[in-house]
Amino acid sequence: MLSESSLQAALPAALASVDLPFLGVRTQGKVRDIYHYADRLILVTTDRLSAFDRILGLVPYKGQVLTQLAAWWFAETEDIIANHLIAMPDPNVTVARVCEPLPVEVVVRGYISGVTSTSLWHQYSLGHRTIYGIDFPDGLRKNDALPAPIITPTTKARDGGHDERITSAEVVAQGLVAAPVWEQICAAAIALFRRGQQLARRGGLILVDTKYEFGLAPDGTLMLIDEIHTPDSSRFWIAATYADRIAAGQEPDNFDKEFIRLYYAAHGYRGEGDPFPLPAELAVQAAARYIRTYEMLTGETFAPGDWPAAPRIEANLRQWLERGAPA
Repeated sequence: MLSESSLQAALPAALASVDLPFLGVRTQGKVRDIYHYADRLILVTTDRLSAFDRILGLVPYKGQVLTQLAAWWFAETEDIIANHLIAMPDPNVTVARVCEPLPVEVVVRGYISGVTSTSLWHQYSLGHRTIYGIDFPDGLRKNDALPAPIITPTTKARDGGHDERITSAEVVAQGLVAAPVWEQICAAAIALFRRGQQLARRGGLILVDTKYEFGLAPDGTLMLIDEIHTPDSSRFWIAATYADRIAAGQEPDNFDKEFIRLYYAAHGYRGEGDPFPLPAELAVQAAARYIRTYEMLTGETFAPGDWPAAPRIEANLRQWLERGAPA
């Protein structure tokens, strides 16, 4: 685990973006710089931190953690569903199969929790008892475990917009995903979540909820794309303290970026308008949590890549291309 002073020293070198014109035209997602190269997708995961569908700031080593942790999870779940990963020529770079992304984010929840407008607890606390087409009883408490994992899909937000709640029936009725494919997606999502819960528990964590994205390969094969069970796409709690903290009416010890969402929400920001900049001390805390989550889940010690990252990424990608872009 890197020291706090090491993380503070890395703050100025956090990766905001990387320009690689030899790969072609760059497009940018919330945290990734994306290049289409031949029949492949090259995803450079930056250190940008996104919450409430907004970029808040930079967290050192975050991109490396996301890339390496997703690759680990892809390997641990490839028996459940195929994924888009081809190669990882740099700690921040994923080379992936080109798939047609399906226009639905598949959120699986094991607990009633959250602070965003699409979260179960937010809707439940407003008095709603039918959420995402699912009926919930009265008397649930924030952060209670659900009897079984549930799927709560959302539409994918356009630039500057927010994800919108949608039911499984609406996904099919609106033609977003064909019924047989949606059935396959739901089965895979629940199986992935249960595998995630199992391996997270082994590392001392509770997988609370997560987001999956799926796409169709050119031959029609359904594939898991983007990332899986990272601190960006998932929420984790410390298993050892969960019961005691719930009994005491306290928030669970979280080990993801939820503490940043809670910080912003406590200071009056929930995604409307421009956010205030991410404080440096929060960036350091977030970096430590991302790294610790990686180590708890994988059982491996995090080995930081050389920084600044941009020239390293360019050199590694050029070498990869010179070797014939191997898988």
